[in-house]
Amino acid sequence: MANHTLLTIEDHRDLRVHTQRGAAFGDDVMSCITVPDEFRRVQNLYPILFQRGRERDGFNAVALFGFEEGENLFLDGGRWDAAYRPLAMEIQPFLIGGAASGSDAKQVHVDLDSPRIAAGEGVRVFDEFGRPTPYLDAVAEQLGSLDIGYQRAADFFAALDRFDLFEPLTLEVTLEDGSTNRLVGFHVVDEEKVRALDSTALGELHQAGHLMPMFMAIASLANLGALIERRNRRLRHG
Repeated sequence: MANHTLLTIEDHRDLRVHTQRGAAFGDDVMSCITVPDEFRRVQNLYPILFQRGRERDGFNAVALFGFEEGENLFLDGGRWDAAYRPLAMEIQPFLIGGAASGSDAKQVHVDLDSPRIAAGEGVRVFDEFGRPTPYLDAVAEQLGSLDIGYQRAADFFAALDRFDLFEPLTLEVTLEDGSTNRLVGFHVVDEEKVRALDSTALGELHQAGHLMPMFMAIASLANLGALIERRNRRLRHG
């Protein structure tokens, strides 16, 4: 259960956070939200897939870490085996929340039930003088980037949906031990449909800044083979 609350110096002066990686800290997830603004960094390591949003119409994007719930093939004990982690993983246990006044101002909230909340150890959020630590400053910057990216993403998803560029993905992965994993419920950008776009459509997508993240998402699918190999490697080594 999540327990989100506004982060304040009055209530959280002594708050500390575990910054290590590992299943014990909530990293054992098969995917996380990503946004077009970070596709360039994500696409070199993770497949980028799309899902219809549960809380709003349209689509959202995810970086894929595994083939079943609770599986993160980039976790190696206490190490995340990749040079870049998506922002949605980096900012935990923090999130952006709206102001209680109903204004457009955004505030830093914290999930007090997160396994990253530390008792007497971990990285401080506020220093002994009540000032944000460099750690909190960095998280706040990442939260801002993720929030801006999320707001911009709606136009990207709507444009690709309008041109009917999303295609349902059904992927059956056969592993070296003969077992299979079936990946369903996701969509990809259909490369053939992109190739068939006329100059007017391409010009519109380019003018809106959607072409680059679209191509990044297509290119990211090359990482599916590497993800399957990660799964096979775990089978070999137990």
